[in-house]
Amino acid sequence: MNHLIRNTCIVVLALLFQQCTYSQASLSPNQLKSSNMDTTKKDNPAYSRKDSAPVNLTDEQWKKILPADVYAIARQKGTERPWTSPYETSKEVGTYYCAVCGNALFKSDTKFESGCGWPSFYEPVSKGSIIYKADNSLGMERTEVECGRCKSHLGHVFNDGPPPTGLRYCINGVILDFEKAKDAEKKYNAF
Repeated sequence: MNHLIRNTCIVVLALLFQQCTYSQASLSPNQLKSSNMDTTKKDNPAYSRKDSAPVNLTDEQWKKILPADVYAIARQKGTERPWTSPYETSKEVGTYYCAVCGNALFKSDTKFESGCGWPSFYEPVSKGSIIYKADNSLGMERTEVECGRCKSHLGHVFNDGPPPTGLRYCINGVILDFEKAKDAEKKYNAF
């Protein structure tokens, strides 16, 4: 009986780890090494930190304008490997935006160390910045979170976070852009 339980646990763990690396499987080794995202967004007309209108592009349009790693997670609901995002341990003060469309998602003061391997937050910037969807894949009941503007997959939310919300938004770092508060202040004062 113990042998059966042990083997079942091994299979379940293997399936979970497969999901963590699913989106990486179709990327080339050079793309896997690159953790730099296109922060200029010159080739992405949908990217704006000022426009809040919904973005509705076809899959082919997204594929043309997004970097391969962002596309794999945002549009194909992939998952980056744990502990690979520089945002996981970042202590910088500022705002996290959707790397696909520029929608404000989280403030850094809601970020916390969860130990899960992905950047974690306990509260989004606003109720409209996130969309919630049931996710019953892999035999688990979870809640997927998507960007409220472009409907890109961000990650999942769980009920094991800190006060005041008790929530843990577990977000793929590759789908985030970050702007330091001091940089934003400089841009504001330049006007």
